[in-house]
Amino acid sequence: MRHQKKGKTLGRKAAPRKALMRGLATSLVLYEKITTTKAKAQLLRPIIEKLITTSKVDSVHHRRQVAKVLYVKGAVRKMFEVIGPRFKDVKGGYTRIVKLPARIGDNAEVAAIEFIGGKIAAPKVEDTKKSSGKQIVKKTTNKDEKPASVKAKVAKK
Repeated sequence: MRHQKKGKTLGRKAAPRKALMRGLATSLVLYEKITTTKAKAQLLRPIIEKLITTSKVDSVHHRRQVAKVLYVKGAVRKMFEVIGPRFKDVKGGYTRIVKLPARIGDNAEVAAIEFIGGKIAAPKVEDTKKSSGKQIVKKTTNKDEKPASVKAKVAKK
């Protein structure tokens, strides 16, 4: 019997439930707003609030504590460079859960969980990748600009 046991099990064993919460926490940090079921959002809220409180102080110890939970190194970096400083003077209540209409397929209660205040920043390409040590450089070309090989041929004439 589960007398006086706090929290919901979501119909999962402990390890899959922990992995689910880590994945949701990583997504919330990267995208700053996610849509999930109401029960998952309610379970995610205390986890993410503790991470934000930890990320207010930038130290090696705190970075390692946050890295234990989040899967992506870019998410850890964003916690300490963007989210932690944003809530530096706030003492709690960093997230909000907004109820949405029920899901059509199974009529499940759906909710969006998001950070309070500030603009939603889209994740960078390198933040969504697992850290491989390589930098991703996006090449942009000007439509009026000709390739170097064409410029060389024009210069010779």
